[in-house]
Amino acid sequence: MTNEARDWRGHPLVQLTLVRYREFFREPEAVFWVFVFPVLLTAGLGLAFRHQAPERIPVAVVERGTASATVIDALAKGSDFLPRALTDSAAARALRSGTVALVVVPAGAADSVEYRFDDERPESRTARLLVNDALQRAAGRSDRLPVTDRQVREAGSRYVDFVVPGLLGMNLMGSGIWGLGFAIVDARRKKLLKRLIATPMSRTQYLASFVLSRLTLLVLEVGALLGFAFLVFGVPIRGALPTLLAICLLSALSFGALGLLIASRARTVEGVSGLMNLVMLPMWIFSGVFFSASRFPDALQPFIQALPLTAVNDALRASMLEGAGWDRLAPEMAVIAAWLAVSFALAVRLFRWR
Repeated sequence: MTNEARDWRGHPLVQLTLVRYREFFREPEAVFWVFVFPVLLTAGLGLAFRHQAPERIPVAVVERGTASATVIDALAKGSDFLPRALTDSAAARALRSGTVALVVVPAGAADSVEYRFDDERPESRTARLLVNDALQRAAGRSDRLPVTDRQVREAGSRYVDFVVPGLLGMNLMGSGIWGLGFAIVDARRKKLLKRLIATPMSRTQYLASFVLSRLTLLVLEVGALLGFAFLVFGVPIRGALPTLLAICLLSALSFGALGLLIASRARTVEGVSGLMNLVMLPMWIFSGVFFSASRFPDALQPFIQALPLTAVNDALRASMLEGAGWDRLAPEMAVIAAWLAVSFALAVRLFRWR
């Protein structure tokens, strides 16, 4: 072996990166949460929402003698509703608890009805429109405009297609922040960082070793989740693979840098755990992992769009589901890159060995 090869293998950054690999693979819990858990979660959600028949809408009909029976018969003729007769008080309780989406109160000889529903619940508004249409038809209304229904179901429009990019973004965030933050604080707690001060390495090399170790693990992490989703559920990947890999790479580096920043001063596992939960909790809630971030009020959107996980999820969905190119992804990539640059610079500046 030449002297150049020995010098390369003995470089502090190379040795520190190898240490990161050994630390990771010697922890079965870390391997499970990074590689196995996202696959299991994708399998569970995919099976729960795959090829699911349309749900029948639960409707309560307040008991009013023959008028209630007429309404129930009209709704029971189709396959869209699950009507049941209840007393006035029982129907009110069912509506409050969410057991039913709508309460129908017949009046007189069923020549008029009253609808009771929560207009802030989308399923209740939908139930009101569908139930009213069914009852109007039963009363003799006819449609003047002929219509034709054609059901279209294709990959990219299902819930599993929406949630897989969110799960990938969440996993990149979790493995980057938890994986790096805990390792640094644990080493500081065990006085290992204090001993490393005397070694021929810089603070930047030590922190960069964590980031570099994430890059090779990233290939396995992304490949396991996307490969499973593609082979089992047919989740599409319409964008160019280099673009998708670039998004994942930049995202992993950004979350890794954020993990380094969180752990730069923390001295105990309990302390860093609280800080990491404080940082990740808003992103779990607001960044659109399991449902669209657009559901939140407009006043919160500037804050939500500035979160790194929001940018990562939006970029992953745009690439995988829409086949978006770099011009479309530029705003999200700029947000991710900004978090990477600022977090790593602050981590290097604030980092303490003790």
